[in-house]
Amino acid sequence: MANIFPKWSNKVPAQVIFAVTLLGIGATSAIAYYFTPKYTRVGYAPKQPVAYSHDLHVNQLGLDCRYCHTNVDKSGHANIPAASTCMACHTAVKPTSPLIAPVKYSYESGEPINWIRVHQTPDYVYFNHSAHVNRGVSCVSCHGKINEMEVVTHNQSLSMGFCLDCHNAPEKFIRPLDKVYDLNWTAESPEAQETMGKELVAKWKINPPISCSGCHR
Repeated sequence: MANIFPKWSNKVPAQVIFAVTLLGIGATSAIAYYFTPKYTRVGYAPKQPVAYSHDLHVNQLGLDCRYCHTNVDKSGHANIPAASTCMACHTAVKPTSPLIAPVKYSYESGEPINWIRVHQTPDYVYFNHSAHVNRGVSCVSCHGKINEMEVVTHNQSLSMGFCLDCHNAPEKFIRPLDKVYDLNWTAESPEAQETMGKELVAKWKINPPISCSGCHR
């Protein structure tokens, strides 16, 4: 019986398998590369229910981060300030401004403001704010120049690679404790930073984990 298929058709199954394999590798690589926080979160700046300018309150008025985020050096979480914290100033400062009306309503009614979360680590990642700020890691390292932001923006990827860059070489990032909340401070040079950082690493016996169990608990 004559073969109704041409000879070249014998190679089609292998070619299809090869093409599907390449497509699968390409798709997997694209997802792994572009679906990381660097591409999906950096630049995220949601509109909040109350407009709050860190540039005004921190840069111009000089508020310390811990005035609003009171537990950042005591707890694993950086708490969002209660309306009572805001009204400690705004009962006297522009109390009738429509911009703070939602805060005033929250303060008087007890109903919380529905802030939209900007920075969030996955459920499978353990992160403790107090452990970092009490060992010289400034807010700037993870959040960028938040003191200059009119709208809080997700500035760094906060990916595993981002964290490991610091855990592998903490001397490049840590600073004196009295400079942690000074968001405009920098060392005189990268060399000065590294020299100072190595001294602080030795003094504080800093040995950040680089194994999986350090962050995935």
